[in-house]
Amino acid sequence: MPPKDTATEEESVITYDINVPYHGAALEKKAIKHPQYTPTWNEIWFDKLPPFEFHDPALRADSQMPNLLTPAVVMEEISPRMGTILRNVQLTQLSDQAKDELALLISQRKIIAFPDQDGFIDAGPEAQQKFMNYFGKPNYQPVSGSIPGYPGFHIIHRDGNRAELDAFFTQKTTSCLWHQDVSYEIQPPGYVMLGLLDGPKVGGDTVFAATDEAYNRLSPAMQKFLDGIQVKHSSANMINHTRLVGGLVRKDPITTIHPLVRVHPITGAHCLFVNGEFITSAVGMKDLEWKAISDFLLQHIIGSHDIQARVRWSPRTIVIFDNRSTLHTAVVDYVDDEHGVQPRHIFRLAAMAEKPIPVSRI
Repeated sequence: MPPKDTATEEESVITYDINVPYHGAALEKKAIKHPQYTPTWNEIWFDKLPPFEFHDPALRADSQMPNLLTPAVVMEEISPRMGTILRNVQLTQLSDQAKDELALLISQRKIIAFPDQDGFIDAGPEAQQKFMNYFGKPNYQPVSGSIPGYPGFHIIHRDGNRAELDAFFTQKTTSCLWHQDVSYEIQPPGYVMLGLLDGPKVGGDTVFAATDEAYNRLSPAMQKFLDGIQVKHSSANMINHTRLVGGLVRKDPITTIHPLVRVHPITGAHCLFVNGEFITSAVGMKDLEWKAISDFLLQHIIGSHDIQARVRWSPRTIVIFDNRSTLHTAVVDYVDDEHGVQPRHIFRLAAMAEKPIPVSRI
């Protein structure tokens, strides 16, 4: 097992992602409402996930969704193009048929929010991980805090750390980091769950953008050009940063080549597979050429508010989203000048899916 890395320039390093604590020193010693989900950095080593056969549960679903959308369920749209709130649904009570239909609904609406999931939250990590295993293999994060015995949990806990935020904004103009989760994996996540354990009364939202809609807005000539581009996704920068600040690394860096435009296996939509966190270069292109394309696409997505949806959190809300057809970013705006940074405690579980499908295979 590799030893814990030590920092050499910690004082001069700006946090890579302000939402992710890289070691226990980043946590203030305050009471946590859900101590079972306190992030820890156990020295466990994970090898690269080998290729596996993936069977998307959405392909088994009844398109009418009778098991999920029962007469008691109330549906509310977050935005016309994406995002649905399902009320009067308890995730602990879903049958396998209802889970299949949920996968289909997520593929269609991209984001599904479930408020008031008391039973699911109280069921604990084992039940939550088992639920997500239905949708794909678990992902084990290389650097972030997890919980003992359940390495698939990626825990974000922020409570205080005003000095860290102040230092971050001496160099950064925004806390937003638009990305797909762990896109550097050979078979990245298809379905991702977020669960809010504690959060501010206002703020700390998550914003999503539809990458299929972003692709559809481009000209046919631009679409054809982008369809043939391959790009390198890598976790190397994140892992090197973690080592620099004295954090614990649990995996070797992974670099994978993926198509810039991927085909969604359920909807057939063409989706831009681009982000501002993990892509390092494009195959066969010079750095400045790729930078021009990347900057254009990201600004196109970030600036198109008409293809975005903003999820406003409340404690004990569960959100499951489609990682194949969206980008997302957390919003760190829950800072009070009198009391500092308000608590925000959230967990993430990711279900690994298919290797991204290029347009050339369709």
